[in-house]
Amino acid sequence: MEAMSQNDTGRVFVITDCGSTTTKAILIEQIDGVYRQTYRSEAATTVEAPVADVTVGVRRALLDLSAVSGRRLIDESGDIIRPVSGSDGCDMYMTTSSAGGGLQMVVLGLVKTISAASAEKAALGAGAIVTDCIACDDTRSMLEQVERLRRQRPDMVLLAGGTDGGQQVGVVELAELLALAEPVPRFGERYELPVVYAGNSDAAAAVSKVLSHTARVIVEKNVRPLVETETISHARDRIHTLFLEHVMQQAPGFGALMDLCDADVVPTPAAVGKMLQLLGEKKSVDALCADIGGATTDVFSFVNGKFNRTVSANLGMSYSAAFVLKESGIANILRWLPKGGDEDTLLNQLMNKTIRPTTIPETLEELAVEQALAREALRLSLAHHATFATGLKGTVGERNIDGGFSTGPKSDFQIRDVDLIVGSGGVLSHAPLQMQTVAMLVDAFLPEGVTAIAKDSIFMMPHLGILGDIDDTAALEVFFNDCIVPLATCVAPLGKAIPGRRAFSWRFDGADGTVSSGTVIFGELIHEPLKGDGRLTLAPQRHVDVGFGAGCNGTLQIDDTLLGLILDGRGRPLASMGTGEWQRIYEECQNG
Repeated sequence: MEAMSQNDTGRVFVITDCGSTTTKAILIEQIDGVYRQTYRSEAATTVEAPVADVTVGVRRALLDLSAVSGRRLIDESGDIIRPVSGSDGCDMYMTTSSAGGGLQMVVLGLVKTISAASAEKAALGAGAIVTDCIACDDTRSMLEQVERLRRQRPDMVLLAGGTDGGQQVGVVELAELLALAEPVPRFGERYELPVVYAGNSDAAAAVSKVLSHTARVIVEKNVRPLVETETISHARDRIHTLFLEHVMQQAPGFGALMDLCDADVVPTPAAVGKMLQLLGEKKSVDALCADIGGATTDVFSFVNGKFNRTVSANLGMSYSAAFVLKESGIANILRWLPKGGDEDTLLNQLMNKTIRPTTIPETLEELAVEQALAREALRLSLAHHATFATGLKGTVGERNIDGGFSTGPKSDFQIRDVDLIVGSGGVLSHAPLQMQTVAMLVDAFLPEGVTAIAKDSIFMMPHLGILGDIDDTAALEVFFNDCIVPLATCVAPLGKAIPGRRAFSWRFDGADGTVSSGTVIFGELIHEPLKGDGRLTLAPQRHVDVGFGAGCNGTLQIDDTLLGLILDGRGRPLASMGTGEWQRIYEECQNG
């Protein structure tokens, strides 16, 4: 990266993210009055044997950061230099971590759709990977549940169930089940397994007594004190505290890493959530972020003031390729392949990917399969997320005008409410064409109305999430200037397409005085390579909604993107499947 002229009035931040394989370090400085990510580096994470000390990898990453930036960050004794002295040192050092598998938890609840669901929300919100969720009504026998618990090696357990003042028998029986299973903590038998109890407050003493010989019980406020009330923040914050006090202290080298830091270590997924919440609260942006990996896909959303996170544990691009095939069905993957794809060839490619998960596509045909698989993994992950983000279950619905009751709770998440979609993960971040990234996100998520499409340049959102707790201005400036790559603005009418009928007309008034306009017919997929900021005016036909209401015109400010406008008239759900329209757009981009 080219050197930037530095303004010394701002603070200098160094932030690392200790991933399962790589530790990524970034340097943030103020340049001409604006905070920017100026340099970055990475090194192998060293939490596993033979090194078994995470600080070794951190120091290697920081030494490399010193070399590329010319700013000395580590002194001779291995300590971080601070505060800033001349052109050396930093004002603060912070880190996030998912090294060693991150925070792994088991959740137990009385009813799968009530207390267990709320407990799982609390654990996921704290940045945990929930390896199992056990409930009295989850269809498994008690023997199967005990065997499952015995095979787990969690960092901690969250136990919930019962409303305050209600029956105590069920949640005590869950505690007895846990005591019978005696799950071994991930860091060995000498490590006392923390169990956060967030159930019926009247049963706290009985639960603590049952588990006294097998675990350390920490009592927290009930996640469902009433059936119609959910209170997960207390349990979520307690999980994070225990993560710092117990889990991190047991992991190889993390005690020393915490001593190096100027702020609490935050689990990587929790830091991404913090960044989305900051974006929503400070900039009024309803955002969705998807991080697709080899084995799992994480989906985060902050929409209408509510944060949700889901981990789709078997929906990934390599280790989980066979599971994606099983869940989606081969026909759903084939529909995204160029004409000529056949089932036998596709099956062979996906099975090869499963048994050789570290391979990357070498031909255009293999790349097409990879991107088709990504569409389905993302689609299924979003469906999981929308289901999980549903409002309180187990409660009586509102009375309808006809005297009946509504059929179940409404989802807190609707794709039409999303202003910004951010994609990350190798298949999205490293697609040969930027338009291929847009195509995967649009086809998988089917945005409605007007939606900005972007990608996280180097998965920097965890770094900025933890920075936001210290300096939200710096975090937001870096987010917009260096973190996300604004790819395109997608305009898609809501509802079913009527092929051949006019959907809407549009006009773009650029800040530079240029004007562009056109009409979209249902069934069309159009790319308009507009440049610069400007005002977009949309005029839909009667009964057509582009985000302002059926038949309503609207004008909004849109920002400059790399690719301009995607005008998607294919309908919701898609009236036409396949990538034929995208292939034409890819060729236009390559020739343009």
